Amino acid sequence: MQSLRRPEPRPTGPRPSASRRSEPAPAAPAAQEVPGHAGLRTGASGPALPRRAAADIPVIAHRGASEDVPEHTLAAYEAALFQGADGLECDVRLTADMHLVCVHDRRVNRTSNGRGVVSTLELAQLRQLDFGSWKQPPGDSEYVEVPDLRREGAHRVLTLERLLELVVDHPRRVEMAIETKHPTRYAGLVEEHLVALLDRFGLAHPRLGERSPVRVMSFSAMSVRRIRRLAPSLETVLLLDRVPLRFRDGSLPRGARIAGPGIHILRTHPEYVARAHSMGNRVHVWTVDQASDIDLCVELGVDAIISNRPQAVLARLGRGGSRVSAEAHPGVIGLNPDKP
Repeated sequence: MQSLRRPEPRPTGPRPSASRRSEPAPAAPAAQEVPGHAGLRTGASGPALPRRAAADIPVIAHRGASEDVPEHTLAAYEAALFQGADGLECDVRLTADMHLVCVHDRRVNRTSNGRGVVSTLELAQLRQLDFGSWKQPPGDSEYVEVPDLRREGAHRVLTLERLLELVVDHPRRVEMAIETKHPTRYAGLVEEHLVALLDRFGLAHPRLGERSPVRVMSFSAMSVRRIRRLAPSLETVLLLDRVPLRFRDGSLPRGARIAGPGIHILRTHPEYVARAHSMGNRVHVWTVDQASDIDLCVELGVDAIISNRPQAVLARLGRGGSRVSAEAHPGVIGLNPDKP
């Protein structure tokens, strides 16, 4: 396992040629029906990746345990770890003073009591906002079992640095799926600052034979290529809201080895998972919250499930007893939420 450390204080080739238009789109692999599942086809042109058992599929908390707790807050990620999630997913944006913060939308209007564009606000301005009061937790949420999730500062804007501290200080290995949001006025600066921050934690360039718990995701193929150039050892995920024609055979653009389709794609095209596996690519699916969708992911053999409801997914996968005692990990809920 990679050695993880807190950061020490310190100051802050040619482009591949495009495919010719005259070249035909790659042919889809030969397919065969799978007994017991109409419409699901498998069989391919290359060696398929091994199929995961249901209990072995990693469950990644989408923006934390965001069904119960306000998304992208420290409280949401603490709740996800308490529930036993295998990993955490977050979106990152650069502030006007070059801090990476965990905010999904371009504007803060939806998830805070303020207004404005993230990239035009400084961290100090964002820290004055309340990112939690917009979502009232249900009565049976983790707030009841872990009162510290309500503590002062737990719903302020969360920096990626703070979230990484939570991850590296946790007693078990926790995966991190970090999504870079594009387009943005800062373009490639997002990836440069991200890799520099990961490097401070020893997460950007793992030693030979080791694997960083961090992977970087984006809907932007350019962002994926930047990450591969800056940190070749990091795993990268190309997120897909639809599958372009040239990638329907399961292939991915240069620099990505993991496909990140939305669950709506697998409902309509369940054969996509087998095709991706036939090309040696893994499949991480978002955002899987319903029981029927969880079952579909298991049947198709996906490699990771990203969900707003990690506890419900774990239970459906037969891992309902994976919750973690809050008292057993005082270092988690004891983190100072006021630290940038």
